[in-house]
Amino acid sequence: MAQTYDHPGERAAPDPVRLLAIRDTPLSVDEVLAAVGDASAGGTALFAGTVRDHDGGTGVTGLGYSCHPTAEDELRRVAKEVAADFPVRALAAVHRVGDLSVGDLAVVVAVSCAHRAEAFEACRRLIDDLKHRVPIWKHQTFSDGTEEWVGA
Repeated sequence: MAQTYDHPGERAAPDPVRLLAIRDTPLSVDEVLAAVGDASAGGTALFAGTVRDHDGGTGVTGLGYSCHPTAEDELRRVAKEVAADFPVRALAAVHRVGDLSVGDLAVVVAVSCAHRAEAFEACRRLIDDLKHRVPIWKHQTFSDGTEEWVGA
């Protein structure tokens, strides 16, 4: 759904998708933030998702992420849609796969736009669509010895 903004004449950059990746190595907030740097942007929104120590009232000791071979293609589709629906200057998204510990970065997304309201909206849409559409699955290990797959 296309959005209407209060700043007529402002257009997105020709190819605002600057960084997309699914990696089995640690993620960097600095790398993602640098990827969306743009002199015409007055607002940058960044979301960093980390492994928390609980879920549903039970302690989490760790988790593993895995993905379908098409996950990066779907991530690109999601990113292109967000860039088309918002006046995005630059956009970046990286997600981790493999075994992670409590506190590790699991996902980092960022969007820069001319104004903060659009940056916030676009960033929220980017992470929400990534979580709902990109085939990445989480296997949680709980402190009571039980395990659970999420999103599979």
